[in-house]
Amino acid sequence: MNRPTDIAGMMLDLGRRARAAAEMLADGSTEAKNAALEAMGRHIDARRADILAANEKDIALARERGRPDAFIDRLMLNDARIDGIIDSLHVIRDLPDPVGSVIDEWERPNGLRIARVRVPLGVVGIIYEARPNVTADAGALCMKSGNAVILRGGSDSFHSSGVLVECLRAGLREAGLPEDAILMVPTTDREAAGEMLRGLEGNIDVIVPRGGKSLVARVQEEARVPVFAHLEGLCHTYIDRDADVEKAVNVTLNAKMRRPGICGATETALVDAAGADRLLAPVVKALLQAGCEVRGDEATQAVDERVKPATEEDWRTEYLAPIISIKLVDGVEGAIEHIRRYGSQHTDAIITENAETAEKFLREVDSAIVMHNASTQFADGGEFGFGAEIGIATGRIHARGPVGLEQLTIFKYQVRGSGQTRPA
Repeated sequence: MNRPTDIAGMMLDLGRRARAAAEMLADGSTEAKNAALEAMGRHIDARRADILAANEKDIALARERGRPDAFIDRLMLNDARIDGIIDSLHVIRDLPDPVGSVIDEWERPNGLRIARVRVPLGVVGIIYEARPNVTADAGALCMKSGNAVILRGGSDSFHSSGVLVECLRAGLREAGLPEDAILMVPTTDREAAGEMLRGLEGNIDVIVPRGGKSLVARVQEEARVPVFAHLEGLCHTYIDRDADVEKAVNVTLNAKMRRPGICGATETALVDAAGADRLLAPVVKALLQAGCEVRGDEATQAVDERVKPATEEDWRTEYLAPIISIKLVDGVEGAIEHIRRYGSQHTDAIITENAETAEKFLREVDSAIVMHNASTQFADGGEFGFGAEIGIATGRIHARGPVGLEQLTIFKYQVRGSGQTRPA
């Protein structure tokens, strides 16, 4: 593994190359970008054996390091997952190009015509951990939205990501676009990430971290450029007194157990005390039957002897495992208050057949994603029709929720006149 001694110089060179590529790509045609995405998919398919061999090397190293099974699963590639990467490229190819689209336009009384138009952010820095599919998703989304990207993956996916980036750059070359629009940091040294967080002398416009809490916390603490990120996915499902029992069971079970280790997994279920006699036991027993550890308040513990006592810390915990905490609350107001106190503003859901209650929850819960009668596991750019995402943002800048093509653009004003001057 390459470990250059002059990391600062190497990273500054990457930043300058990315900036030059971004300036060229900003004027790239939709046809050229779509051709690049098509070519990227072909190159990934043609080098499938190389990608799998590199991934086997990554997995072997991860096992030597004692990585847990859930981590290995996120790292692993197979033919089906490679097909999924190619499919994502095709979906992104077929999405409308946001660059140059007119968001709004109007004319002033003095005849000035003003338009608000989407433009690329510039250079995006992605710092992520184990998932090699993030390499392809991030590269494709940034390129289609007219941005150059600098990819800094973790050491565990270093070999897999390296081959994928070669395929992405080959697609750019084939379409006549600048290869440096997609760059990969050629070292896993932590100092390289530090240089990115410092902005590479103004050559990075935004940082997107994708990984565990410690990674995101470091990025948010050290970054000197804007950050699109969420620190935790402490997601809630509230089961209202007017919920359908079967719907409550199925949605909550899916929200927790489909993939317990993703950021959109429900970590706490809140049950309306007024409907507990009808709703609590079916939900608790279904979770236990599915192999989920349940930690609950006194009422929840009374349902089944296997329920463990919940502590104050449980309401603040993102388990990322088949564990859930359950608590009775005083109606939708109690649920909203609990989410305000303990939530991470990622994704929260209500299950109810009462439209008025649902609208109150959707309106008053201040999370990036708020759902009605749907699993929190739909908190994903692909499920939103974005093709893919490079992360979920919970901040209060222009990107919130899944970060897809539109969120990777900003806007500028184009003002057209006919010789107007402003009076003194």
